[in-house]
Amino acid sequence: MINRTHDPALTSWVESANKPGCDFPVQNLPFGIFGRPDQPGVRSVGVAIGDCILDLGACVREGLLAPGPAADACNEASLNLLMAREPSALSQLRAEISDILSEAGSQSARARDASRRILVSMATAELDVPARIGDYTDFYASVHHATNVGSLFRPDNPLLPNYKWVPIGYHGRASSIVLSGTVIHRPAGQTKGAEAAAPVFGPSRMLDYESELGFFVGRGNSFGSTIPIESAWDHIFGFCLVNDWSARDIQSWEYQPLGPFLAKNFATTISPWIVTAEATEPYRVAVAPRDDSDPQPLPYLVSSGERDKGAISVFLEVSLRTGMMRAAGLEPHLLSRAPFSSMYWTVGQMLAHHASNGCNLRPGDLLASGTVSGADSESRGCLLEITSRGANPVTLATGETRKFLEDGDEVIMKGYLEAGGRPRIGFGECSGRILAQAV
Repeated sequence: MINRTHDPALTSWVESANKPGCDFPVQNLPFGIFGRPDQPGVRSVGVAIGDCILDLGACVREGLLAPGPAADACNEASLNLLMAREPSALSQLRAEISDILSEAGSQSARARDASRRILVSMATAELDVPARIGDYTDFYASVHHATNVGSLFRPDNPLLPNYKWVPIGYHGRASSIVLSGTVIHRPAGQTKGAEAAAPVFGPSRMLDYESELGFFVGRGNSFGSTIPIESAWDHIFGFCLVNDWSARDIQSWEYQPLGPFLAKNFATTISPWIVTAEATEPYRVAVAPRDDSDPQPLPYLVSSGERDKGAISVFLEVSLRTGMMRAAGLEPHLLSRAPFSSMYWTVGQMLAHHASNGCNLRPGDLLASGTVSGADSESRGCLLEITSRGANPVTLATGETRKFLEDGDEVIMKGYLEAGGRPRIGFGECSGRILAQAV
């Protein structure tokens, strides 16, 4: 529920959190894992605030956080234990953190006095993947993306018969999920040209990104049980940005009959900060209406709450910085800006469907939406769509063109939650730079 932690009038005594355009105002309070420069090798739970990190373990030691299930989990080196806590305990923890960081909060005076012990500059901190990710599932939830891609390969029948009935997904590779800023080596694999008699093995020449919204499972479900759609949001801890790197030439040769494999499992990049489900409450909106000719979801994917508040007013932006731009000190080139609220399947439906066969989800499991694309050409979330599989290259400010990614290219993703009368809150960056194939 919307509560005092969401109050648009709140300001923080951490002055950088009050600057216009800041990703991390006091209404956000996203969680992450970080290392302090004065404690090498030690990892702590933190909350992003402005250009700083609030060390929650230090807050426990200072007596600023009351002992309890959620506060106790703040002494861990990953967020998994915190993710497993009940929503009520997480909500109480958020309220206490808000009281520490808000200008008029009940703990603000004590927090200011302890600021040197509980605050760390984000610029000097070392960030980590925020959870031990046991499993990773990627969906295909944007009907605009599915239609655009399908039209490239099946112009007369772009959507397969099951698309509007079932949330489509595949299991990805958790071991190759990396943090924003990690360099990505160009993958190698088998490819086969349309006229070639046999495939060849070598580096991908059609390397692409996919702009996605990810969400972490909080409380899981036991093996053989399900998660009803009515309570799906109670099992979502929070959200991050996801770049599901894709080698399109490898993908087109290998994906039938069992789906993505080496074209996807070489790397997935995520942003370091998790915007909690509670932080998104003021930004939840009604789901996008379906065409009258579309089937209605089956009953296990339907609830009034999901219909009225199952979508989120998130916008995802993708920019590209080439080696030439970097050398010249130029700003990245904006490629797209897409609304997540236009997705065909909601995060609640994805989660409920995933568990509908008795699959046990666990705290820290990562689910991703699939490429987020909107209805217009400026909101396409990958180069495969933007360039029509290379037929219409993008021209950059430097005069360079791109069909797909070249070595030295850096993909930079950002995301924002926006709503009238509310501060814009963000996720930070999700970035990665391409290097040549590793030997």
